[in-house]
Amino acid sequence: MTTVIIDYESGNLHSAEKAFQRMAQETGRGSVTVTSDPDAVRRADRVVLPGDGAFPACRKQLFDHSGLFEAIEEAVITGGRPFMGICIGMQMLATEGLEYEPTPGFGWIGGTVERITPADATLKVPHMGWNDLVIDQSHPVLAGVETGHHAYFVHSYQFRVTDPAHLVAHTDYGGRITAVVGRDNIVGTQFHPEKSQQTGLRIIANFLAWAP
Repeated sequence: MTTVIIDYESGNLHSAEKAFQRMAQETGRGSVTVTSDPDAVRRADRVVLPGDGAFPACRKQLFDHSGLFEAIEEAVITGGRPFMGICIGMQMLATEGLEYEPTPGFGWIGGTVERITPADATLKVPHMGWNDLVIDQSHPVLAGVETGHHAYFVHSYQFRVTDPAHLVAHTDYGGRITAVVGRDNIVGTQFHPEKSQQTGLRIIANFLAWAP
């Protein structure tokens, strides 16, 4: 089994690679490769899309790599391979991002990515640091993760899903902030599982074992 982490020059690849490789080794779930090769993505058994920075810049970087998005779409949408988006990699699943300028997303999970506006004016944006997860519905990738477990967030924009059925977990930061989205063979985390210690490693291990 091969898991690919997409390298499009917009993700925290070193930390993600180490965490996924560690859990693949500990659970016997095959190999983990960082790649920007469309053919390697098409052959992969599961796909991880990280992302750091601004939505429009990440989308441009991804689409500037010729054939890479098409290979991801072929593997995930046509082939049904498990997919995990992390941070901006999760936000790009949306219909549209509104950071700086309206920017189309993948449209795989309906919704928009909008600036965080906490009801409590003393709360700073970006939302940065550890926060509690609130589980809205069970999901195999969250097996063993409970409401109150901590995850590490760094973001100024959040994914507002159109269909509540796609909201898997949230956190509170002066209002409800989407933490995990999912449908079918697709899951995304706003937080960084590779930086979220035992909770994050459990989520990574669950993803590597997930057979939607």
